[in-house]
Amino acid sequence: MPGFKILDRYVLTQVLKPLGVALGIGLMVLLSERLVRILDVTLGKKNSFSVVFELLGYLVPHYLGIAMPAALFLGLLFGVNRMSKNSEIDAMLASGISLHRMMRPVIWLSILMTLAAVFIFGWMQPYTRYAYRALIYTVSNVEVFYLAEEGVFMQVGTRTFILDKLERKTNRFQRIFLFDYRGKGGAETITAKRGYLVPQKNDPRPLLVLEDGHRLALKSWPETDSDKPPPRFTSGFFKRVEAPIGKESATVFRPRGEDVRELTCAELSASYDPPRRKTSVRELHVELHKRIVSVLTILILPFLALPFAVGQRRQQRAYRFAVALIILVAYYEFVQHGAAVARVGAAPIWLMIWLPFGLLAVFSLWRYWRVCFTIKQDLFDNLYDALARGAGAFKGGLMRLFRRDGAGEAAR
Repeated sequence: MPGFKILDRYVLTQVLKPLGVALGIGLMVLLSERLVRILDVTLGKKNSFSVVFELLGYLVPHYLGIAMPAALFLGLLFGVNRMSKNSEIDAMLASGISLHRMMRPVIWLSILMTLAAVFIFGWMQPYTRYAYRALIYTVSNVEVFYLAEEGVFMQVGTRTFILDKLERKTNRFQRIFLFDYRGKGGAETITAKRGYLVPQKNDPRPLLVLEDGHRLALKSWPETDSDKPPPRFTSGFFKRVEAPIGKESATVFRPRGEDVRELTCAELSASYDPPRRKTSVRELHVELHKRIVSVLTILILPFLALPFAVGQRRQQRAYRFAVALIILVAYYEFVQHGAAVARVGAAPIWLMIWLPFGLLAVFSLWRYWRVCFTIKQDLFDNLYDALARGAGAFKGGLMRLFRRDGAGEAAR
């Protein structure tokens, strides 16, 4: 890139290191939390190991949209603050390089991450969210048979069964009892000496094959409180019988788009009027505006982070970072809850979504201008000092309390 100098590469290196660490740790923590719930659904099922990784892969775009802005913000805070503590920023200023010039590569980085966020929020998240839900539905409803335990009754749809000597690697078992209750349509009871499951190419339902068994079928369910004769039945032995496991309706998940979060930005724009399926026009509006604000927020993160990262060496860095993180977390929480309020029509979209964004943008640009183009004192310096004094007083009070308690115990 023309004009991309050694200084720019150095600044990017200082920012990208903590950014990458924060992004990696954030993704691992978020995916680990969801991994527990995924294992509850997939544990013990066929190909569960590959299904777990497939489900985690579908979750990466969702959590990447959460972790990426936070990682960028933390990378800026730690990277710029390290240069400030090591007097590197002082050396740059003394050599005629302004803070605004130093932040130029970081601004370009935020632009690139914003373009990536457009693709993630606008296209990747809707498709992967639907794929995740569809796979969870398929695993939960189609492959329940793979959770069977030896000597334990299980139910799949209208069928209740119990089997013995189960071999999961080959999907074979011995001695099965299967009862299919069809309500007024009767019932069917099957016993067999052996059986196995066969995967089907054109049908996600596994095929149940039974060998050397007996079948008893009732044409209707008997009515014990009436004088009607017993229902007709058929009975006989068989060498081999085949039947799909699970309901056919359970093999197909609902179409994508019933949830507005499964629609791409292009589909949200095209579906403004009339509303798509069960969603209302207002829900489409709120979802689209919320995604736009989430993407644009990444652009203003450098301007928000720099004033909190640059400071005097004697100032308390922890309190500066705490105030910055509180502001960012409060902003995202307000947008999330504001979108929920706007979705039900209790408040306009501009008030609950765009006003917080506008206030954060104005606040960030104002603080950035004061730090880069003026020599005025940071208005938050007194707040940092007050927090430090309060924390010190609280710590001192605890220490005195523990000393008194320790002296009292020793006197006894």
